[in-house]
Order: sequence, then C-alpha cells, then structure tokens
Amino acid sequence: MRRGGVRHAMVAMTACGFFLTALAACGGPRTEVRHGDVPRPGGPTGTARPSPTVKPARVPGVGERMWRRVPAGTRQVVVVYGEGKNSPDSTLVLYEKHGTAWQRVDSWAAHNGKQGWNPNHREGDERSPVGVFTLSDAGGLLDDPGTRLPYTQDEDAFATPYYWDEAHWHDFDYVIAIDYNRRPGTRPDDPTRPQGQKKGGGIWLHLDHGDGTLGCVSVPESAMEYLLRRLDPKDKPVVVMGDKAELRA
Repeated sequence: MRRGGVRHAMVAMTACGFFLTALAACGGPRTEVRHGDVPRPGGPTGTARPSPTVKPARVPGVGERMWRRVPAGTRQVVVVYGEGKNSPDSTLVLYEKHGTAWQRVDSWAAHNGKQGWNPNHREGDERSPVGVFTLSDAGGLLDDPGTRLPYTQDEDAFATPYYWDEAHWHDFDYVIAIDYNRRPGTRPDDPTRPQGQKKGGGIWLHLDHGDGTLGCVSVPESAMEYLLRRLDPKDKPVVVMGDKAELRA
C-alpha cells in the first residue's frame, strides 16, 4: 500500500545523495558450453591440441578501458547508457553472462544527474559519477519485494520530506545502493564516505520521477521491482554507467 498525503519529515542522511543540509548527489535460455562441444583438431597421433584462450565478449557499447574494471566472476552487468555528457536522459540495460557470452535481458528508459555525467563526481555538481561500481545492498520505504540482496525496510529513513514536490514522494519506495564512495555491506543510507564528503555519495538506483536527479539513476517502478528480484549476489552484479562516448572510450 502506498503512502500518500503528509509524509514523514525525517529522511535518510544519504537519500539519493540528498543531505537536507548539504549533500547533493543524489534472456533467453542458458547455453552451457562443455569441453566436448568444441571440436579440437588432432595431431598425427590423434592427441588433442590445447584450445586457444578466448577472451569473453564485452557487452555492447563498453570499451576495453572501462571493461577492465568489471570484477572477475561478474555474471550480471547493469549498463546505464547516458545520451550525452550534459544530458539527464539515459537507458538502463541488464545483461547476464551465459557461458562466455553476454546476453541482453531487458532495458528501460532512465534518468541520471540533471547536469549529465562526471568522471570526477563532486558533491553538489548534479552529475552522476562515471565508472564501474558493485551493487551490494538495497532497501526502501516498502516491504522487501523478494530480493536476494540484503534489504533494509524503513519507513522513516526512506520517506521523503513532506515539503518535497509530490512527484518525488515515491522516489525511495525501492532503492539499490550504487557502491560509489560508500562501504559495501551496509544499509543504503549509511553516511560513511571513504573518499571524503567532497566526493559526494548516496548514489542510488531508485524510482523515476520524470526528469533528472541530483546524481542517482532512476527507472520506472516495474524496473526496480524486476532488478531487485533478478540481481543475485552470487553473480557479483555491477553497474557500468556514464555517457555513451565515455563508456566506449
């Protein structure tokens, strides 16, 4: 049941990078490739020659420089393709690895920072940070929808202030913390900033309100519910995010 009308005035210290005082950041079937499935020519005595090492394919639109930052063993990648360096519009796509190939699972229209993107994100710049970040913790105003991620449900911590515009009242019904300048393994609103306050923080995936954010990435409610139920810690999910040009570089 949604909460309407007067909302709790208390809000998380880090709700999508919003400190009330200063913070401004706001598939198809599995294909198993077995050893015997790959033909290997034999030598004069019929002895199989070693197979050449084949590097797993990258997801579309992500260059080698960025791809090198994806941790080994990752099998779920969320890519946020920003329309431009200074644009708040983007597309979020979920990919999963099957065998050595990456398959597109689904995609949704999304929004990022109001001012676009910044590879050197700073508190208050209203831009989303560019990079590769793990996804380890979730939470929200509403009950756990069935996620495998650690989930913190807190009506006070994730309620938006009553004086915010009505369009933002449900922003934090569901959130997934993007591990930018935060401690993985803590609730999304944990205020710790390992790189210091000036680097910002509180960067989340959360519900969309129709326009740019202060640094977070927002998607429709259906997308948040899907991601929460689909992302699995054993697959080491990460988000690769930035404007398209920066991602391809």
